[in-house]
Amino acid sequence: MKLIIGNKNYSSWSLRPWLLLKQAGIPFEEEQLSFGSPDFQARVRRHSPAGRVPVLIDGDLVIWDSMAIAEYVAEKFPDKGLWPDATPARALARSICAEMHAGFGDLRSRMTMNCQFTAKNVLFDVKVRREAARLIAIWEDARQRYGAAGPFLFGRFTIADATFAPVTIRFASYGVELPPVARQYQDTMQALPALQQWITAARAETEFYPPDEPYREHP
Repeated sequence: MKLIIGNKNYSSWSLRPWLLLKQAGIPFEEEQLSFGSPDFQARVRRHSPAGRVPVLIDGDLVIWDSMAIAEYVAEKFPDKGLWPDATPARALARSICAEMHAGFGDLRSRMTMNCQFTAKNVLFDVKVRREAARLIAIWEDARQRYGAAGPFLFGRFTIADATFAPVTIRFASYGVELPPVARQYQDTMQALPALQQWITAARAETEFYPPDEPYREHP
C-alpha cells in the first residue's frame, strides 16, 4: 500500500491514517507532497479526482478521505482490532470519530495544526473555547467508560485515537489548559513513538504554508 500525504507540519488529515498504519504495524510506502509545490494538484489528481490528501493506494484501488481510509484498513486487517470489540464501545467510537470528522470548524480554523509552534495562554473566542470544551468532554467520557482497559480512549489504541491525535498536537502547541483525565490522555498520545516520529519530521520541514491558502486536505 502507498499513502500519499501533505506537509507533516500542517496536514492534520494526513496524520490520521499515517498514525493508524504506523501504530498498527501495517507496512506501507509513504509519498509526501508539498502543499506549496506548483504541481501539487497535478500529482494528487494522478491518483484521486478530489485533488486532496490523504490518499491510500492499494493495488488498483484508490481510497481518499481519512475516515474512508481508516474503515478500509480496519476491514482489510480485522486482526488488528482497529475498532473496539464490543458493540456499544464500537458505536461510541464511530460516533465521536464522525463528530470530529464533520465538526469543530472554528477550532480547526483558529487553532491550526503547526508542530513548530508553541505558545501559552493563547486567548480564543467563545466558539473555539466551546469546541475545545466539547473535545475534552469526549475524551473524559470515553476514558471514564473504557479507561480501565488501557491508556487510550477505548483501552487499546483504535481509530478513535488516530482521529483525535491532531487535537493533542493543537492543544499542546497552543498551551490549552486541560483537566487531569484529558491531560493524562494527551500525554499518553504525545509519548507514542510513532507520533513523536511524525512531530520530529514536521519540525524539520522548512516550507511555510499560510493557513489561508487554498484548502488541499481531505477530511
